[in-house]
Amino acid sequence: MTVSSDNAKVTELLPSSPRAVQWVFLAAMVYLMLLAVSIIGSGFKLAAGDHARELFAFASNPVLGLIIGMVATALIQSSSTVTSIIVGMVAGGLPITIAIPMMMGANIGTSITNTLVSLGHIARKDEFQRAFNAATIHDFFNVLSVIIFLPLEMAFGLLEKMSGFIVDVLHTGEALTGSGVNPIKAMTQPLTDGVMGILSFLPGIYPGLVAILLGISLIMLSITWLGRIMKRLMVGKAKEILHKSIGKGPLSGIASGTAVTVLVQSSSTTTSLMVPLVGSGILSARDIYPFTLGANIGTCITALIAALGVTGMNSGFALQIALVHLLYNVMGVMVIYGIPFLRNIPLNLSYGLSVITARRKFYGAAYVGGLFFALPLGVIMVSTW
Repeated sequence: MTVSSDNAKVTELLPSSPRAVQWVFLAAMVYLMLLAVSIIGSGFKLAAGDHARELFAFASNPVLGLIIGMVATALIQSSSTVTSIIVGMVAGGLPITIAIPMMMGANIGTSITNTLVSLGHIARKDEFQRAFNAATIHDFFNVLSVIIFLPLEMAFGLLEKMSGFIVDVLHTGEALTGSGVNPIKAMTQPLTDGVMGILSFLPGIYPGLVAILLGISLIMLSITWLGRIMKRLMVGKAKEILHKSIGKGPLSGIASGTAVTVLVQSSSTTTSLMVPLVGSGILSARDIYPFTLGANIGTCITALIAALGVTGMNSGFALQIALVHLLYNVMGVMVIYGIPFLRNIPLNLSYGLSVITARRKFYGAAYVGGLFFALPLGVIMVSTW
């Protein structure tokens, strides 16, 4: 029997299973994600070893770090997966300074999903224009956030200092590495040690590399199923929140976008659900704008959960990078949406691009290929030279 057929059988089984079984499966996926982050941290620490300086020097350019996060998310189609992997890498010794631009890049990369969803309306010019307008608001907002906050981070270490202050106040590093019993470590560390022991027969850095690949695979698996189960368990509640918040103002829209994303564990799902509603004329692009911003905030919950699976001396840093993700998205909403001039930039740019793309579809393909692939790869090539 093939793997795809096995997955199909599981997919058919879950909706008809009792809710209690689905909640148990949900808990198992959360545990699997925590275990995966722990394995990535151990693998990254082992693989980097004496080569850490060269590895970190390669990604020390903030723009290159941004591109790495952006391309990885565009390819994997899940910012939750990429941010969880980054948490694991920080647990293994990746400096916060390098990880922050990667987190920012993940925000841009995830917005490709709803842009692709808009292509479903391509056969009808007016619908396509509205749908493409709604989809690319997310793109332009995230790009504008990077334009504002990446220079501030490079110049002043804004997010690093703010998140570090919060971690210091919480004394999280002491709490997780002290003499007290950590239940998460008790659950994950034995299996992590077992995996690393099994891989120890491999020479050189290969045990670490295999552990990283295994951890990434487990994160992708766990987050994929986590999202599917959450949708089945919470889709009714999510729709209820959505309908109640329509027309209630921007704060309600942002709050509901956050809540729905937390419930379904996918910002791509939240934003993609809005695109057909705008394409069919039920809502306008301006109506769904706050939902999109809320989705950016709601998706931070995954990295925060992942940080709980980190133990040892780098546990505080793992929580810090998860807090960076949250602070970055909250501050982006406050600054860009809070200032009327900045608020309208994503709306105006997305509308202008949608009008041009509706007339000539080639521009849409050039936009997606250029922003998400050609430009990032070009930057990587120039950086390596």
